[in-house]
Amino acid sequence: MKIIHQNLKKGIIKIKAENIDDLWYLSHILDKDDLIKAQTVRKIKLGQGEERNIKIIKKKVTLTIKTEKIEFKDNILRISGIVVQGPEDIPKAAHHSFKIEENDIITITKPKWLRFQLDKLKEASEEKIPSILICILDREESIFALSKPRGYKILSSIKGEVAKKEERVSVKGGFYQEIIKSLKEYTTRYKIKNIILASPAFWKEDLMKEIKDKELKEKIVLAACSSVDKGAINEVLKRPEMREVLKQVRSAKEIELVEELLKEISKQENAAYGTDEVEMAANAGAVTQLLITDS
Repeated sequence: MKIIHQNLKKGIIKIKAENIDDLWYLSHILDKDDLIKAQTVRKIKLGQGEERNIKIIKKKVTLTIKTEKIEFKDNILRISGIVVQGPEDIPKAAHHSFKIEENDIITITKPKWLRFQLDKLKEASEEKIPSILICILDREESIFALSKPRGYKILSSIKGEVAKKEERVSVKGGFYQEIIKSLKEYTTRYKIKNIILASPAFWKEDLMKEIKDKELKEKIVLAACSSVDKGAINEVLKRPEMREVLKQVRSAKEIELVEELLKEISKQENAAYGTDEVEMAANAGAVTQLLITDS
């Protein structure tokens, strides 16, 4: 995230959302009644009288809305509210929704910026954690995912030929070459420095034998997983041999903390969950770590 301008005395911060993670940060920084200024497209009615004389056009305008609803879904941040400032042909108090995407610029005005909100902005602006490419495979399918500071993103999948154990050679050829081609493509596109290659049984070792590109091979770390589906990605992130590769990736740390919490809950010992229990523990000064979910 790029902070373009800020004036905390007036409660104004102008930012550029440079990637999807920035949109996630914004969804946790924005509050109801915040003023959001951004460029948008608005439908404008031209003409009066009979319906046939009325023309509707789309016009690019700059609006300021008073926020009523914030939603982050499908990598898009939607901010809905009431127009408080804009061109004369757009009535005040009209409803409008901003669709904020990567590289969009918005200006946020709050009555008061809270410390944790400023900390989140600073964290987002300094976020330099590299993405890690994950590939899980067996003889039937491979799935590619991108590990991000906030979880992971599925990129694609490739279907392979189902081979009997005595016909392992038939799995190679086209299927393996398609996987290698995708590994190279994603490595270039996302400037990948580390690749996690995981599979049940021997499939990852088989694939490694087919990779002739030394530079690509040096980026790969092998891991085990029990299946090839979306759940296996979380399994891979938790593997002990992956800790070194993933030490900078927040998602792995978050999974580790949740596992620690669940372990303590199962033992009915040093854990509290739910608003009331956590508040009691905090008031008693008994909180060493606090985990907050997105929803």
